[in-house]
Amino acid sequence: MFILIDGYNLIRQSDIFRRYERRSLEAGRNALINKLIEYQKKRAHDITVVFDGVQNGWADEGRDKEGKINIIYSRHGERADDVIKRIAVHTMEDTIVVSSDREISSYVKQLGKTTLTSPEFEAIMNKVVSSPSTDQFAADKKNDVRDERQSKKKGPAKRLPRSKRITQTKIKKL
Repeated sequence: MFILIDGYNLIRQSDIFRRYERRSLEAGRNALINKLIEYQKKRAHDITVVFDGVQNGWADEGRDKEGKINIIYSRHGERADDVIKRIAVHTMEDTIVVSSDREISSYVKQLGKTTLTSPEFEAIMNKVVSSPSTDQFAADKKNDVRDERQSKKKGPAKRLPRSKRITQTKIKKL
């Protein structure tokens, strides 16, 4: 699975990362990247974080790698939102885009990709990082089987639409 993150959006939506950002922009970025590295060690997803480049920044897009996390800085005059949209268009695999920006969310949904708001992803990331079990997916699956056996309902089925079921399946993989 490929996770594409709007870096500053996630930092500014989070109480924890915002505290670091108050010290400096670099401290906020480093705190986020360190947490993503911990998350990536427990879940082997491809993760790319996109940040807005500095105002008087590079003519070209800046790229970096910290651990197994890919970091992209938008070029001078380009917003991170545009970079995220461009990358989302060219990805073929299961992609989850993390941003609370409505413009990005609606664009990515039109492409058939899954979106998560920054607080939703942060909650999932914190749960995975703090859990002692590295095989959380197997544990979740076992709990789902137990829930199915316990909840035998009568009456018409209340099944979610296919697109929502696919989205829930992708989120469970996080």
